[in-house]
Amino acid sequence: MAVFDTQIQAWSEQAQQMIGSAIQAVDHIVDANQWKVIEAFQKYRVSDYHFAGSTGYAYNDRGREVLESVYAEVFGSEAALVRPHFASGTHTIATAMFGILRPGDELLYITGRPYDTLHKVIGKPGDGTGSLADFGITYQEAALDELGQVDWDTVQSLVHNKTKMIGIQRSRGYDWRASFTIEEIADMVVQIRKICPQAVIFVDNCYGEFTETREPTDVGVDLMAGSLIKNPGGGLAETGGYICGKQKYVDLAAYRLTAPGIGGEVGAMLGTTRSIYQGLYMAPTIVGQAVKGSIYAAAMFELAGFNSKPAWQEKRTDLIQAVSFKDEHQLIAFVQGIQRAAAVDSHVVPEPWDMPGYDHPVIMAAGTFIQGGSLELSADAPIRAPYIGYMQGGLTFSHVKLGVLMALQTMHERGLL
Repeated sequence: MAVFDTQIQAWSEQAQQMIGSAIQAVDHIVDANQWKVIEAFQKYRVSDYHFAGSTGYAYNDRGREVLESVYAEVFGSEAALVRPHFASGTHTIATAMFGILRPGDELLYITGRPYDTLHKVIGKPGDGTGSLADFGITYQEAALDELGQVDWDTVQSLVHNKTKMIGIQRSRGYDWRASFTIEEIADMVVQIRKICPQAVIFVDNCYGEFTETREPTDVGVDLMAGSLIKNPGGGLAETGGYICGKQKYVDLAAYRLTAPGIGGEVGAMLGTTRSIYQGLYMAPTIVGQAVKGSIYAAAMFELAGFNSKPAWQEKRTDLIQAVSFKDEHQLIAFVQGIQRAAAVDSHVVPEPWDMPGYDHPVIMAAGTFIQGGSLELSADAPIRAPYIGYMQGGLTFSHVKLGVLMALQTMHERGLL
């Protein structure tokens, strides 16, 4: 085992004693979600013949059809679109938005500015990129209040008869705020129905799946989307995304993914079906491993004198652990330390670069078996003040612990602790 500074090892022993009850609470969530997934498999009588691949148009792909029924069941929705053809979470969210919104409609985000990669999807009028704005779809956002909650007075002032979709980002993204729990999202749904009953309520569910026993569509959300190389892919799905919600909205998204009148009736799975099924089966347990790792990380960085959000004893509703650093040197050392603990590409030293879709240089640690698979241990950060690093994932609790230890060791070696 790698040799770590004695103080770091002492913090690790202390952290593991601190977090015992929090780890036990995660196990209860894992058990509930695991049974929910198994019951959905049983309800639709999943069998090995459902894992066969399909080619060409892939009409009557029974494995694909049952997979989407299972997803809908697990996520408490009328319908689901689960495909390897989605290139990323951003692509999946964009497909949902373009499927619903029409020229003259308005998208209103009530949880502040959304994740960086969606800025180009929203766009600016006349940008010529095919963004929402380029199609005459307008956009507004309501900043969160000083407590990090939805500012309902502002939301009410922004709503009008063209407000077609109201967006909620469950996860913190690149913000120093708490992520929104399912209970909070349920309250948002009630308020939105009062203020803007005609709106389609959409949730970006990335990083949130299986961290609680309910999902946004269980509490009245009309449509939500996420990535299969995050939580629901269980570390096995090699690509893809999902959209769940009301049948009519899922159908519209499917028409955007393929073509009007064709929708979800086609789409060759090309040998991905088994890994998507098995990834969903594994997801509750693997997500639990990652959440335990985040709790440990929060405790360790607290002991090392850093601010973390959420704190180790706070309720979790996504995978992301944010840590605040005093400068870019600490931040870069943190990310590079996570990379040093990887099984894949540990020899690579991440550096900040101008990554497509981001407004600032970004540094990313991602020693993963699946490129960009953020259910695997990864860390990233925009190089801008305040200097906040974001760690997520971990297929095993042990790997997350080693990653945190190596991050602190790297900072120690550079005289940054």
